[in-house]
Amino acid sequence: MINIQIYPVTMLETNCCYLVDEATGKAAVSDPGAQSKQLEAQIDRDGGRLAYVLLTHGHYDHICYAKQLADKYGAKVVTGRHNDVFLRDGYLNGTARHGIPFTPFSADILLGDGEVFRLGETEITYLYTPGHTDGCGIFLFDDVMLAGDLIFRTSYGRTDLPTGDDLKMAQSLKRVKELDGDYQIIPGHGPLTMLSFERKFNPLMRRL
Repeated sequence: MINIQIYPVTMLETNCCYLVDEATGKAAVSDPGAQSKQLEAQIDRDGGRLAYVLLTHGHYDHICYAKQLADKYGAKVVTGRHNDVFLRDGYLNGTARHGIPFTPFSADILLGDGEVFRLGETEITYLYTPGHTDGCGIFLFDDVMLAGDLIFRTSYGRTDLPTGDDLKMAQSLKRVKELDGDYQIIPGHGPLTMLSFERKFNPLMRRL
């Protein structure tokens, strides 16, 4: 079981999540698009046991503090195989277009679709869900979905940025819709929602 705290970062209010495995105290952070001193203070209070930095996709508002945070605590950067190129390409991740200082880096662990790893005693599953970008993926654990910019409350991620694709977005949302059971969805931005709610009220998901 994982405890979750959310620290919004960047001007786009990215939902950066602090995840702590209850049984072991090992921790991970997802999508640190910018520094949060409050988050780092909490990591320090918990003994600095950060094992992973998880990246749902490679846009600047989700990755710009990933390498610095990982290096500070000796953590490993984890993302999907298709996303690694975004961590090295300022055009793809948007830093070049927005004039944001950025040092390219590579992930330490690259996951394939359906691959499972552990944070302490909790299993985390990675699913490849392209559409918003060709590098997008989601993380599933307990009854929680770290959805990145795949899905928002009654909406979904834009597809007009480099490598975005309408058809792949629809296919990924259909795949998520057909998952067994229900999940609390933590999107990349905005309020939390439930998969059961999105199945009924998300306009695109209802049509799939």
